[in-house]
Formats: sequence, structure tokens, C-alpha cells
Amino acid sequence: MTSVGAWLEANRPVDGAPALIHNDFKFDNVIFDPALEKITGVLDWEMATIGEPLMDLGSALSYWAQSDDGGVFQSGLFGITTKPGMPPRTQIARRYFERSGRRTEHLVFYYAFGLFKTAVVLQQIYYRFAKGLTTDQRFAPFIMVVRAMSEQAQRAIDRGSI
Repeated sequence: MTSVGAWLEANRPVDGAPALIHNDFKFDNVIFDPALEKITGVLDWEMATIGEPLMDLGSALSYWAQSDDGGVFQSGLFGITTKPGMPPRTQIARRYFERSGRRTEHLVFYYAFGLFKTAVVLQQIYYRFAKGLTTDQRFAPFIMVVRAMSEQAQRAIDRGSI
């Protein structure tokens, strides 16, 4: 996390035009129509703010595990994105750019930031569990997820791709 945080600080791109961003956009925060073809609602807006829309893309990609991601990313914690027929992150990003008209040369930054931010949130949940402030056993493996997400961010930075 330390090296990823330092890289993020040193490679922060200039923000584009601000917009309303959700900050936790993922499958379990949307409602689909019965045919599963169209999003009809977006839930969980308590982290919404005005900011760089590409941060939302990075957060969404951080939750988008692929079949070639290792270990913990194949667990149920990351939902259905590893299932056959699900597109890879690169295709999700390409579609986002096509539909939004936005562009960036810094996709690795936004992906790594999404992983970093999510790892920080999970770390504080794990900390509460480890200190006995909550006893929900679902939080017990979160330290492994924090490590996996920080390692994933470092790999993306090292290879220069999501």
C-alpha cells in the first residue's frame, strides 16, 4: 500500500470537468430490468460527491475481477464478473469511453486508485473486526482482500495496464 500510495501521489493526472460521482458503483449497487439488459436504478449513494468521473470508472474496475486474476479475486466476494461470458476490464473501460465520450491516457492510475481506495475501506472494516468492535465473521478474511488488492494495484502499475 505504501508504494502504491506513493505512485498515485506522484502520477496524479489533472482532473477533467467535474460531475456527480457515485464512488461505489458496482453490480450490487444497481437494479436491472427483468431481462437484465438495462439498469433501472442505482443504490447506495451515501459516498456520492462532485469530482472526476474517471474515479467512478476506476472504482467500478476495482470490483471487476476477471477469470485470470488470482486467488481471492475468484472468491464470492467479487461477485459474478469472473463467470463465463463476462467481458474483461479492458472491454468495460472501452465501452465506458465509447458511451461517455471521455478519454484518458491514465487508466492505470484510475484503476490503481480504485483498488487502493477499496482496500482502505476494507482495511478499516477489518480493523474493527480485529479489535472486536464487530463480530461479523464475514469480515475475517478482509485482510487477505486488502493485501490482494494492493498487490493487484502494484501489478497494474508495473505492467502499465489494467
